[in-house]
Amino acid sequence: MEEFDTIIIGSGAGGLASAICLARAGQKVLVLEQHYVPGGWCHSFHLNGQRFSPGVHYIGLMEEGDSTNNLYKGLGIANDLVFFRMNKNGYEHCLIGDKKIDIPAGLDNMYEGLSKQFPKERKNIKKYLTLIENVTNQVLLIPKMKTFWHHVTIPFRTRHIGKYGLFSLKRVIDWHLKDPLLKAVLNIQCGDHGLPPYKASFPVQCVLMNHYFHGGFYPMGGGAGIVKAMTNALKKHGGELRVKQNVKKILIENKQAFGVELADGKQIFSKKVISNADPSITYFDLVGKENLSAKLLKKLAKTKYSVTSLILFLTLDMDVKEAGIDSGNIWSVKNDDLDGLYNELKENAPFAGDEFPAVFISCTTIKDPASFNGRYHNLELITFIEYDSFKEFDSGGDYHSAAYDDQKKKIINKFLNNLEKVIPGAKQHVVQAELGTPKTNQYYINATEGSVYGTEKTLNQIGPFAFKSKSEIKNLYLCGASTLSHGVSGSTYSGVEAAAIILNTTSEELLKDTENQQLKIYDAEDKSTWPSSVVQKMECRKRRFKQANLKTI
Repeated sequence: MEEFDTIIIGSGAGGLASAICLARAGQKVLVLEQHYVPGGWCHSFHLNGQRFSPGVHYIGLMEEGDSTNNLYKGLGIANDLVFFRMNKNGYEHCLIGDKKIDIPAGLDNMYEGLSKQFPKERKNIKKYLTLIENVTNQVLLIPKMKTFWHHVTIPFRTRHIGKYGLFSLKRVIDWHLKDPLLKAVLNIQCGDHGLPPYKASFPVQCVLMNHYFHGGFYPMGGGAGIVKAMTNALKKHGGELRVKQNVKKILIENKQAFGVELADGKQIFSKKVISNADPSITYFDLVGKENLSAKLLKKLAKTKYSVTSLILFLTLDMDVKEAGIDSGNIWSVKNDDLDGLYNELKENAPFAGDEFPAVFISCTTIKDPASFNGRYHNLELITFIEYDSFKEFDSGGDYHSAAYDDQKKKIINKFLNNLEKVIPGAKQHVVQAELGTPKTNQYYINATEGSVYGTEKTLNQIGPFAFKSKSEIKNLYLCGASTLSHGVSGSTYSGVEAAAIILNTTSEELLKDTENQQLKIYDAEDKSTWPSSVVQKMECRKRRFKQANLKTI
């Protein structure tokens, strides 16, 4: 009979963060992962020697003193991480119709750049960006307001949230700006929470934009670089991680969790259980309706999950830099009506038509130069669709079939048509193209309806209305994108928060020890900033690639 202090279901960023904090505090911790590799959406995989990361495309606030930097220091993993700074002059490239507008790193740079392109909106841009800063600061301030004096002064301290917090992004930006193209540029990052401006919560958009004001950063090794650092830290502190462990149910007696039962019938006991799975999976599949209150059942019945996605994992045998591709993300949309584009993505079948109305493009071999073999470039192309588009493959068993493969081929060709507009001739240089669908998201990530951001980030499902870290079941806790926040950083913080509740302390206390921790950051496209270790990795990869090619001749 095995017994642990805490069992954690799922090894996403949240699950691993909570495991590190608990193991470091002296607990006996076990992490169970149903996939054959850890990481959840942060995991990486290889196709014929080429690495892809389906859920990590960039992270913000990585500079010295910024919150994500401090987060990794506080977890004790900063020394094991290397990040590459994406193109400072355009970490986001907005291709809107026939217009190209870059978003540079730095709030002042962003303001000056947009003001030059939209001179009539100069004052409005300043006012709007300042509002985003103010709302973000107030959102982050609320959890820290605990004294009587704080509560007395909260209307003044959070006056911008009070004025704009209940409105949609579309309503607020329409009040401040007039130019449709400018509004599309400033709203382009809606793709990072998957909601169109008319449905998006303005505070959520503010926090998201603020997260990237200092630019975008990509981890060396892709998402797996973060996962490796976290799993090494867990093992260092005596924690245990087991993959290919499918949890069938959480053991509950008298409304109290005391362990888990695996698919093979094995039971493992613990004093606490943390679920990094989606709330619906946690409560319906693992806990069971019979153990839930009427109030929670009602909340779960109303819960909506975020968009699902199609992801093309592509390898090209060509110098994509000649086509103007760099380390910046590309948001390619056919016009400036983002609300209309989101509706079009939802309404149109992904198998029909020649192109997608909106596509996100990322070239990981430029973002992470250490992964480049000197010849092949890897790209990830993403678009959103309705989950019901793949409902016909909901057989309950293996969804692979001749019909499924045929539909995948049609979708891959659509993606390539989109790419041709950005990289002319790309179709003639395809080495490999594999497609991830909502069914893929369900199978590998165990994501509800293939969702990519957990619960939908509408106003009635965020902040005080989100799922709590501490559940109504005694000794059962939640973490992940449906609790505190989504994204890599948000999910990681959610794991720290769950651990803090269990240890009866605060997240700040758990993350305060940053001594002897230093995050390494280099420019993705400036070789002069790379240390010899990065150069050696790149040269080693090129050498292995050449040797492998010689063997096949």
